Amino acid sequence: MALKIVPTGRTLGARIEGLDLSRPLADAEFAQLLQALGQYGVLSYPDQQLSPLDLREFARRFGDLEINVAGAYQEPGLPEVMVLSNIVENGKPIGLSDAGQDWHTDMSYSKMIAFTNILYGIKIPFRDGRPLGNTEFCNMHAAYEGLPEDMKRRLDGMTVLHDFNKFWEMMRRERGSQRPPLTPAQRAAKPPVSHPLFLKHPITGRKVLYCNPGYAMRINELEQAESDETLDFLFKHQTQEQYRYAHRWQTRDVLMWDNMGTVHNAIPDYRPDEPRLIKRCQVMATRFFNADGSPRGNSEPAEAATA
Repeated sequence: MALKIVPTGRTLGARIEGLDLSRPLADAEFAQLLQALGQYGVLSYPDQQLSPLDLREFARRFGDLEINVAGAYQEPGLPEVMVLSNIVENGKPIGLSDAGQDWHTDMSYSKMIAFTNILYGIKIPFRDGRPLGNTEFCNMHAAYEGLPEDMKRRLDGMTVLHDFNKFWEMMRRERGSQRPPLTPAQRAAKPPVSHPLFLKHPITGRKVLYCNPGYAMRINELEQAESDETLDFLFKHQTQEQYRYAHRWQTRDVLMWDNMGTVHNAIPDYRPDEPRLIKRCQVMATRFFNADGSPRGNSEPAEAATA
């Protein structure tokens, strides 16, 4: 069966049919998926049968893989594969239970930003026949285009400071959180970094709104009060219903999304006794950017780029 791309018809999303992700991608297949990811923002691959190694090898085709700075809940022998789960075995959680539970963009807090996240749903909770723990997205191409023209002109060329600790501490304040505070070494490994507020997307060539409530701290070129007011407007603007799309998980789904063209939120609507188990790889944008954050000018992965 040939690869088939089926758009959702919403602001984001397409389903990919006819691919077995446990086998290597042909070059033509990879090229199609790369363009589809830029165009649709979110791709789902139903009914896959993947080992953790299969997941890692599929993800590596898209770029260098991140090893999360928290250094916890990693697949044994495969630190690039992170375990997301609310399951507790022998009194200990087997995975990170509160991953992504508010609007954010992964790795905007790093000098080398994220390109795509790739998740494999092994256990998905259902209640009354409905999947729980669905993942919401907002379209940052559309959010940029929907900004007032005078705001686009005024903010063009400005940069935003992003901090890993902002989201981490926000999640620690949630009731029942088991996250410890970041250690000084972890803080030092992820110091705050700045990125363009309006980023030129390397696949589409169009501008996206590259800030998010999870990690964006301030607009560097503005006074603090004006920065706070502007970011508050941008956060509300980018998460409007008209820009949203929700993926309804099914068991054995593989879901991937473009972190430059979207922000996302994992909906925590399931109970501790409703097991959820997902394995994740996070692909850095080394295909498009040099280690210093400058555009590469081609689509080949960088050599030895670091987060």
